[in-house]
Amino acid sequence: MNQILGLLVEGAGQAMIRSFDQTAFMTQPHHSYEQDRRDKLEKLRALGVDPFGQRTVGLQQLAPVKASYQPEMGHNGGPIVKIAGRIMLLRRMGKLTFATLRDESGDLQVGLDKRRLAELDWKVHDLADLGDLVVVEGNLGVTNKGEVTVWATGFTIASKALLPPPAKWEGLSDVELRYRQRYVDLWANPQVMQLAKLRLEILSEIRTYMHNLGYVEVETPMMQPVHGGANARPFKTHHNALDIPLYMRIAPELYLKRLLVGGFSKIYELNRNFRNEGISPRHNPEFTMLEAYEAFGNYQTMAELVEGLICHLAEKLFGGLKIEHRNEDGTVRRTINLQRPWRRISMVDLVAEKTGWRFTGEPITQQQISQLGTGSKDLRLRDKSPFEQLVEIHEKLVEPTLIDPCFVTHVPSVMIPLAKESSEFPGFAEVYELAINGQEISPGYTELNDPDVQAKHFHHQVGDQEERQQVDEDFLTALRYGMPPAGGLGLGIDRLIMMLTGAESIRDVILFPLMRPQG
Repeated sequence: MNQILGLLVEGAGQAMIRSFDQTAFMTQPHHSYEQDRRDKLEKLRALGVDPFGQRTVGLQQLAPVKASYQPEMGHNGGPIVKIAGRIMLLRRMGKLTFATLRDESGDLQVGLDKRRLAELDWKVHDLADLGDLVVVEGNLGVTNKGEVTVWATGFTIASKALLPPPAKWEGLSDVELRYRQRYVDLWANPQVMQLAKLRLEILSEIRTYMHNLGYVEVETPMMQPVHGGANARPFKTHHNALDIPLYMRIAPELYLKRLLVGGFSKIYELNRNFRNEGISPRHNPEFTMLEAYEAFGNYQTMAELVEGLICHLAEKLFGGLKIEHRNEDGTVRRTINLQRPWRRISMVDLVAEKTGWRFTGEPITQQQISQLGTGSKDLRLRDKSPFEQLVEIHEKLVEPTLIDPCFVTHVPSVMIPLAKESSEFPGFAEVYELAINGQEISPGYTELNDPDVQAKHFHHQVGDQEERQQVDEDFLTALRYGMPPAGGLGLGIDRLIMMLTGAESIRDVILFPLMRPQG
């Protein structure tokens, strides 16, 4: 993906390649490059050319134009096309210049022959730099070496770039700078644009899939007077007109359940959540979730839904149910097999299988901890209940080993206050936690709809702290009007895309990840 088509261009003799020298850029004052471009800016204005362009109609994208070339069109006898793009390569050879343009669809070469261009257009061409956005009109054809080329009869600047682009073909390589300057990263590294557009395709396909199953998309508040639906630290703000505190939502769950009370039967929201917590390769304070609820369903209903959805995405957008994560050199780093049916196993049985330790309902000893295998030094089990110890062992020792999909069912109910407790396994909730690629990607519940039990769970969760005021009493009121039995799920969209594409960091699949301010 890092190789850019169109690197080889027509030329003869000693060619002059105008490209950005990254080494020089690092050693010379940044403003010296900008000043040179500002001088050209004024020369364009002196020619009567607006260096920041005008509305242009009838533009065609580069990749479709390139693909439309047919051999019978000949050297330069093809149709007249009008294109726009950013200059990624310039090769000047006296009265002939070749430029490689790039837009969101791909690259295309342009041939600029002084004999074909008006005098003004040739002067404008002389003032063009790498990174400039230009508009070209001309005949579609090829060079003698077979490179599809637009032979320009018109050339103008659409937007003069005052800062130089990254090094010629390597793209923007500094990882931190890539995230900070995504607006450069998108055109300097074509695979970044490809991933960004793939994310949009995934979101569109999720909506289509849910719609075909009879789910309707809804919207719920992103600012809430009471934060709830998950155990996380919120971002807090203040509404001046009402003089009240508000919280950016940590989850939409409680509002979506209100809609079940209101009579909706199958609903979902592709939502943005905010949690005032740490940043890591798997965590960003602002992230995207799919949450869905179905009246008269349960956690098994939702497991079938998420299994079908992910398999559908893999087959339609990625060509099959085997997802390969590759290294930079193209070798396979990991293969994830999404073949159905996916495994389902209780947390107790899975921990016993992986560690040899069996949950007995009693606190385990430090001697037992030492026998749990590699990674036990990371466990923090002192002063925790047996159920909490079980979850800790699963999250630290077991979950990272689950590469192929696995529904881990029946999690201790004390950890999930919004889920219904299992009548078959007291102390455990009717839930699944779907793990793929060594991380949880989706939880699903049989939703708790008993208002008295829910109130008890809420108050136990907050204890005697000042946060008691954060119990959502209005949600409890809604439950008292009667919420149907239901299944619900959450699906982390960012982690899903990481799994499907092999991205190693969540920042690779978010256009603008949160970064510490420079300086």
